[in-house]
Amino acid sequence: MIHFVGAGSGAVDLITVRGQKLLEEADIVVYAGSLVNPELLTVCQKDCQIYNSAKMTLEEVTEVMISGEKQGKKVVRLHTGDPCLYGAIKEQMDLLEKENISYKVCPGVSSFCGAASALNAEYTLPGISQSVVITRMAGRTPVPEKESIESFAAHQATMVIFLSTGMLEELSKRLIEGGYQPETPAAIVYKATWEDEKVCRCKVKDLAVTAKENGITKTALIVVGEVLGGEYERSLLYHPEFTTEFRQGKGKEGAGNV
Repeated sequence: MIHFVGAGSGAVDLITVRGQKLLEEADIVVYAGSLVNPELLTVCQKDCQIYNSAKMTLEEVTEVMISGEKQGKKVVRLHTGDPCLYGAIKEQMDLLEKENISYKVCPGVSSFCGAASALNAEYTLPGISQSVVITRMAGRTPVPEKESIESFAAHQATMVIFLSTGMLEELSKRLIEGGYQPETPAAIVYKATWEDEKVCRCKVKDLAVTAKENGITKTALIVVGEVLGGEYERSLLYHPEFTTEFRQGKGKEGAGNV
């Protein structure tokens, strides 16, 4: 059984209890290079074989995992954040399936969640945004044309943009062309939850300048949307006039339920 484990957003104590236990028991760990906090590896057994996948190809990574499994060893593939986002795990799983090797995924705290905590932000504020768009700019890895920044910006939902710190001038341009006002609140969160985390608040039009002023060139998330402003509506869930499964409302809203 191969275990794909989400390492969390950066801080050592943000890995799940299950994920840490799997690391402690592993005979082989293949971890995602500089994107994973190396302190996490200190819980591994002294004789654990540790591989840095930043220096490996897909075939080399899977060969280590397959070989270890066939030798009866416990193998952990340690990914940054949660493996489901930009983790390139599907191609690894497919190769394991061809070898009839079973696997499981242990979820982790994604950096987009870590960024929200760094900003003390709620991505889904009533009356402002009830959706979160997680996307990226096209770079060496292409993005489908139907998923352009402009098309998502037209919805005015909260946006969290990965892997785009080196293209912020173009990002600002596309966000504005898509429908965001130049003054829309934005933030650059560098290495969310790591010890050297940095939070830079700005406007959509100022993303590139803000990054340059703070020396941020990579390993950052861009958050965009009015949820970073100060306006929103009160939640009905805890409104005294709103009825839920557990509480009867006291006014004209009492007939409603959630």
